[in-house]
Amino acid sequence: MPRTTARQPVPGTTIFDGEQARKGYALNKMCYSFNDAANRRAFVADEDGYCAKYGLNAQQREAIRSRNVLQLIEAGGNAYYLAKFAGIFGLDMQDIGAQQTGLTKDQFKAKLLAARG
Repeated sequence: MPRTTARQPVPGTTIFDGEQARKGYALNKMCYSFNDAANRRAFVADEDGYCAKYGLNAQQREAIRSRNVLQLIEAGGNAYYLAKFAGIFGLDMQDIGAQQTGLTKDQFKAKLLAARG
């Protein structure tokens, strides 16, 4: 099967490619720092200062403030790093998936179970 380099756009989806990775470097680096409990506490204590420490731009800061996963992804966030951010608030990947799809968490879980067959 021939390989192609062109990607077909998926409506409403931000493709995480090299451009997005570069765009989201500071955001993802900050989210990775949340592996350390002291960094999670520092973020909660001074969210804006913590974002400034990592050099987040205005789009990324607004997405952090709004806790909007789709905005975070659009701002260059990678779902795996964003899960570390979400964990600060007791959220998991199913919470993130639910937000991405516009479903409640229970609806999203039911959709996953139904897809298993």
